[in-house]
Amino acid sequence: MTNVTERLMSEYVSRDAVGLAEWVRDGQVAPAELVEIAITLIERLNPRLNAVIYRTYDLAREVAQAPRRDAPFFGVPFLLKDMFTAWHDLPVTQSCRYLRSVRWPGDSDVACRIKQAGFVLLGKTNIPEVGWSLSTEPREAGLTYNPWRDDVTVSGSSGGAAAAVAARLVPLADATDAAGSIRAPASVCGLVGLKPSRGRISHAPYLGDPWYGCAYSLCHSRTVRDTAAYLDAIATGSLPGDPYHAAPPEETWARSMHRPPGRLNVGFATRTPDGHAFNPEVEMAMRETTRLLADLGHQVVAYDWQAFNAEFAWTTYTSLAAVLTAQLFESFAPEVGVPVGPDDVEPITWSMIERGRRCTGIRHAEDVQSLRLIGRALATELQPFDLYLTPTLTHPPRPHGYMDMRMTDCDAYNALMADACFLYPFNITGQPAITLPMHWTDDGLPVGIQLVARTNSEVTLLRVAAQLEEARPWISRKPPVCA
Repeated sequence: MTNVTERLMSEYVSRDAVGLAEWVRDGQVAPAELVEIAITLIERLNPRLNAVIYRTYDLAREVAQAPRRDAPFFGVPFLLKDMFTAWHDLPVTQSCRYLRSVRWPGDSDVACRIKQAGFVLLGKTNIPEVGWSLSTEPREAGLTYNPWRDDVTVSGSSGGAAAAVAARLVPLADATDAAGSIRAPASVCGLVGLKPSRGRISHAPYLGDPWYGCAYSLCHSRTVRDTAAYLDAIATGSLPGDPYHAAPPEETWARSMHRPPGRLNVGFATRTPDGHAFNPEVEMAMRETTRLLADLGHQVVAYDWQAFNAEFAWTTYTSLAAVLTAQLFESFAPEVGVPVGPDDVEPITWSMIERGRRCTGIRHAEDVQSLRLIGRALATELQPFDLYLTPTLTHPPRPHGYMDMRMTDCDAYNALMADACFLYPFNITGQPAITLPMHWTDDGLPVGIQLVARTNSEVTLLRVAAQLEEARPWISRKPPVCA
């Protein structure tokens, strides 16, 4: 086993994923050393975080001996979210006792690309049961703690990934997003979180059309350049037979993000979609960011959505979520061997399963049609803007227990997700959206700001994100629980 020194660990935590790959390519450190550093840090800090719930150390040590030397992330330690991304022979519990025995039969296209990119997998990260929560407190795997303050949530559903990256256990981790699950945890953990355009990343071969195009994969990272380089590494554009297609960029995102974006027309929200004021800390974050964008030369204009019916959109989206939750458990029943029952899942999950089973095919088809129309209308309304600025969440990190999966009333539970009112609309529209850590509260909690671009315009997002990162760097900010 490699001797892990404090000097090596200090250098490791000071670098992002691109920086670690450069360190390896320069011959100053071996992939096996990076693996041992990451293992040491996980074992040291994970007892305080509960971010990593399944370890693959033996596999990592084996892979580190002969990773792809021509790969962009050669030897970089990595963590996988315990949800969509299929990795051969690893469990896919989704923090649910019913799914303990389920394993993927092979690799998804995304997993193949992660391996080809040179990442070394060390384990899987915690999520709320089957992902439907703005907190990561599953009964099965236990609560994940926020490294910035242990009495507030890491949000969800990619909560374990966000905690691990924020605490610098790894520089980058897999994350997915069906209603804000990349962006919300990134916001409360002080990270960069990009939800790419619809069709940018394929779900082949095991998922056909997850969430009717409203589910997305990418990562949590600490720097914009890591996010851009990771997008370059795993974006497929589309594979034969995929239901959605995104045009490939003219050059890599990692290269093009460094070009000046020019003067952009930026709209920004002044209230929530249903007309409520923002939390004062969030309002301050919005003011600071709009002022900074104006100082950077952009035209910044207040604009609130005119035709978006927030109550109808959320009711329709949660109806869809209930059906898809029921379908998820039906699809795994043959492998588990018995149908799911109320004792196998959290109470709120069972309530959603029951609601989903009661929904008729006609009602479900109407919901899908309504969401298509909602998405088209909102994307069209925002078309005059190069970028649209919103809070990521309309409230700073909530305390543990704010969202309790022991609840049985779906409507009351879903109402608690109002903080994410600017997130799920862009799952529906298919537009790319990124959250950046642009503000910290007086008591040291991060507050994210979301930028949304036109469909297939990730390059615009990344260029402006790079501008903001340079103008107000966040990389040196470390949470109290940190390597």
